Amino acid sequence: MLKGSGRCEARAFAPASVANVAVGFDLLGYAVPGVGDTVTVRRIDTPEVRISAIRGTAVALPTDAPRNTAGAALIALRDALSLPFGFEIEIDKGIPLSSGMGGSAASCVAALVAANALLDAPLSREQLYLYALDGEAVASGSRHGDNLGPMFLGGLVMSTLERLVPVAVPDAWHSLLVHPDAQLETRRARAALQGTYELKEFVAQSTNLALVLAGCHAGDAGLVRAGLADVLVEPRRAPLIVGFDAAKQAALDAGAMGASISGAGPSVFAWFETRLAAEAAAADVQAAFAAAGFGSQAWVTPLNSPGAALL
Repeated sequence: MLKGSGRCEARAFAPASVANVAVGFDLLGYAVPGVGDTVTVRRIDTPEVRISAIRGTAVALPTDAPRNTAGAALIALRDALSLPFGFEIEIDKGIPLSSGMGGSAASCVAALVAANALLDAPLSREQLYLYALDGEAVASGSRHGDNLGPMFLGGLVMSTLERLVPVAVPDAWHSLLVHPDAQLETRRARAALQGTYELKEFVAQSTNLALVLAGCHAGDAGLVRAGLADVLVEPRRAPLIVGFDAAKQAALDAGAMGASISGAGPSVFAWFETRLAAEAAAADVQAAFAAAGFGSQAWVTPLNSPGAALL
């Protein structure tokens, strides 16, 4: 049964991600391919988007398409392109819920990549990104692409509301991502950011972002070490994460260029100059969470890692 693009069903995988990267709130992120979501999309004759199954989670997620990130993204795609057909979606969750690893974004991105393969005239990843922003807004209440960009392109990406900008990173640099067995709902984490900020905080954060970006482009770990510290958001969110301070310090003591909260938390990330250093640090960071009463999972991946792909 072939129609249009030559297929009526497609399946795609989107990796987890680390958003914010300490210095780039709602702007900077990178892909973590060790875990992710898989979405199957079928092209259907009726002009609607429906979700027929969500697997891999003990918590009931919305199957009403407008209230689901994957469903909302495909609705935006359908409406924008005035498609005469619709989509049916099946979601297999692989990213822990409320983990700070981009779970809602991954379902959204995988759905768009799969649906794109069913279009008569497929779009670029940059074009798909604009519809993914509509999906992400369903989960977080705001349009931001720091999870979405790296899932589409892979690697470290700066994502504005209009464009995706890949950031060069040395191949040897690796990420350690540790997820404690705890949840922190994104909206609660964003609520912690309400209040007043001083101008000097914005100046310090801008300085750190500039140092990190310059260090990445130059392959200069010293610049990254000088800048990979969140003085704006982390101080307001860290109290929500039991064991965070000890976990971060364990990463720094193990030689990390920097460490902070992944996305909204409670996961913690750290950057290292080599895979061996990242692997050696994993046990110490996990031990810090264990001392706080939490088991955890750890992933060591290159900062230059692939994004979403058709299966």
